[in-house]
Amino acid sequence: MFFINLKIAFRNLWKHKGFSAINIGGLAIGMACCLILLLYVNYEWSYDKQFKDIDRIYYSEINLNVNGKLITTQANPNKLAAAAQQSLPGVESTARIAFSSSDKLFSHDENRFKLNALSVDPSFLRIFDYTFISGSAETALNTPEGVLLTASTAKKLFGAVNPMGQLVKWNNKRFLKVTAVVADLPDNQSIKYDALTSWSFFDSENPDDKNNGWGSITCATLIKLKDKRFFESTDLGLRRLIKENEKDTQLEAFLFPFSKQHLYGEFENGKSIGGKIDQVRLFAFLAFCVLLIASINYMNLSTARSEKRAREVGVRKALGSSRKTLMGQFILESMLFSSIAILLAFTLLELALPYFNNLLGISIGIAYNNVLFWLTLLGMALITGLLAGSYPAFYLSSFMPVKVLKGFNGSGRSSLSIRKILVVLQFSLSICMIVCAIIVYSQIQFIKQKPLGFAQDNLVQLDLEGELEKPEKLKFFKDELIRSGAISSATEFAQSFSSSGSITGNFSWPGKDANDKSIVSYRSVGFDFTNTVGVKVLAGRDFSRQFRADTATSLLVNQSMVKHMGLKNPVGTVVHWGENPPLTIIGVVDDYYNEKAGKAAQPTFFFNNASITHVLLMRLSANQAASLSIDRIKEVNKQLNPGYPGELTFVSSRMEEHLKTEHLLSVLSNLFGGFAIFISCLGLLGLALYMAEQRKKEISIRKVLGADLRSILILLNLDFMKLVLLSNIIAFPVAFVLIQKWLKNYDYKIAIGAWPFLIAGLLSLVIAGLTVSLQSFKVAKANAVDALKYE
Repeated sequence: MFFINLKIAFRNLWKHKGFSAINIGGLAIGMACCLILLLYVNYEWSYDKQFKDIDRIYYSEINLNVNGKLITTQANPNKLAAAAQQSLPGVESTARIAFSSSDKLFSHDENRFKLNALSVDPSFLRIFDYTFISGSAETALNTPEGVLLTASTAKKLFGAVNPMGQLVKWNNKRFLKVTAVVADLPDNQSIKYDALTSWSFFDSENPDDKNNGWGSITCATLIKLKDKRFFESTDLGLRRLIKENEKDTQLEAFLFPFSKQHLYGEFENGKSIGGKIDQVRLFAFLAFCVLLIASINYMNLSTARSEKRAREVGVRKALGSSRKTLMGQFILESMLFSSIAILLAFTLLELALPYFNNLLGISIGIAYNNVLFWLTLLGMALITGLLAGSYPAFYLSSFMPVKVLKGFNGSGRSSLSIRKILVVLQFSLSICMIVCAIIVYSQIQFIKQKPLGFAQDNLVQLDLEGELEKPEKLKFFKDELIRSGAISSATEFAQSFSSSGSITGNFSWPGKDANDKSIVSYRSVGFDFTNTVGVKVLAGRDFSRQFRADTATSLLVNQSMVKHMGLKNPVGTVVHWGENPPLTIIGVVDDYYNEKAGKAAQPTFFFNNASITHVLLMRLSANQAASLSIDRIKEVNKQLNPGYPGELTFVSSRMEEHLKTEHLLSVLSNLFGGFAIFISCLGLLGLALYMAEQRKKEISIRKVLGADLRSILILLNLDFMKLVLLSNIIAFPVAFVLIQKWLKNYDYKIAIGAWPFLIAGLLSLVIAGLTVSLQSFKVAKANAVDALKYE
């Protein structure tokens, strides 16, 4: 019986090629979209899951109590790791990761590369089970001169030569010996590096770090437990550890699972409030919605052919077929359609995946040897087949033989109502996606167009290293570039301009409350700071070479800092910062926004100390092409600092990276929202086909009685417009709640006006009107004789 039903299913598929193509195509597009989104969700969800003991590995997070509010950071005292190892019995091993050791020059013969190099304790390699190609975890970082490389880094530096025991020159200063090579790290891993150096090497390069007390937070700390059962006792002990060593501390450490850091890494008042998991959930929900819309579309299209299948059902029932047998027939047809659709979806997935990876900047691949992937494909085909085929099976198998053999007139209002409900659900989901996509796009454009408070165009940065670390050589470098017309001005800056900087709680001013434990940001800068960056001076002046005190006892503050201090006339105010001599505020600069998209500027002060800056900011000349200016900068750098490549970075490109997540969300919302609308229109077409069949005789009679084409089109379209309007009414409040929750992530955001909802509503009505009109026009133009000749 199964093979007979399968044969009938194939015959029906081949006989109605157009219908089958639309139905299978709709399912295939929905499945392909769902698969792509699920692959992305799995990619994000599998972050760091490659490690064997991931459930026993934790970060030590620090809560800072600032005026009763907790601020969470991964920065730890460098003494915490050893103290936890010694005093907490549940700890198997600990390791530190230095924050200040990255992007250094590594060279071998003529091969020179800037590498992301981390300094870690040797125990780091016992916490994580990396795949060693050469060397071992026990010996790789036992000496200050040892360096571990990834396989691709070793190939870049040494080519086909065995790297073990070879020497590489670090930052053109000292030689390191390659003691181990590990396999390249997967993209979905939190801690990424090209090379690892030991903590003893870090200490030799940063001797003052050993003297830092418990109040200095300078590194990340990893803790691996002996067993998960020790979590509560270890966490409790860790929370007391800093207090035991420094009574007046505002710091409290706690354990946070390493496996959750990627998805749940955002904290508010000391508690995890989510993070990237919100985006992952959104895409998982989007995958479900697209697949549901595709399944609903199949239901509507299948039941739209009810008149053509009614006589078949009547004859088969008259010949003795049970309803159960007929339901099996229709479910089998649905499974056949679903199986073909999943094969097409898999083909579409293969074709679309490279573009999707390029769009997201990741490398998601299909694991052909992964049983779970094939089970997912099989499960999707089965579930979709059952879900999409269930309603047509129940509906079509319910026809009474006597009624359908006399002449089909549908199965009453109830079936039509269910179809209308499905169409409303389809369009509600699609309209909700359109509204959200419009507002996401508007918010991104708002952030892009919002004045940043500085001029990011033609602003470039260069790492200060080698000869450029010498004040006299740096001065010559800047003067030569200005003289040649390559740049108009330059200034030193603490670190990469688009990254977050340093913070301090040891800053006081006149009128500060004794209980005020607030934390403020600070940056070290050079002369010509405001002119180079393009920041407006609101009061006072910038640092000037004419005033010797500017390099020792002067400060600039931003507008947020003035508001934070509550000073009416800040210029000339004497403030105190730690053990430094009294400092005088000489100027107030406008707030600028360079750290995170849509976030308010933090209270910040600037001090002039070029000796502790690591980046040179340069304003390219407006009088010549940027490419010529860049070539000149590289040329002068090569002459003056030949040991280091002059790698320039545009600040504007770094600022674009801050919007990467929002841009991705916008593109995916538009893309999959468009697919959802397209599939929904196929579902609407199915309902239009059904309605046309149901009302064919009515329309013919109306035409015979004198109804014109216009009135018939209005009559047929009106019912569908009511459904789409109802979809809008349902979708609008849902979209409003979702988008309002998303906008809470931004300090600066657009007001949710009526126009996104009006655009989405109008767009849905136009698309639905065009879809339905195509079928309505065909029915309205049909010859009335064809429908009435047998009456």
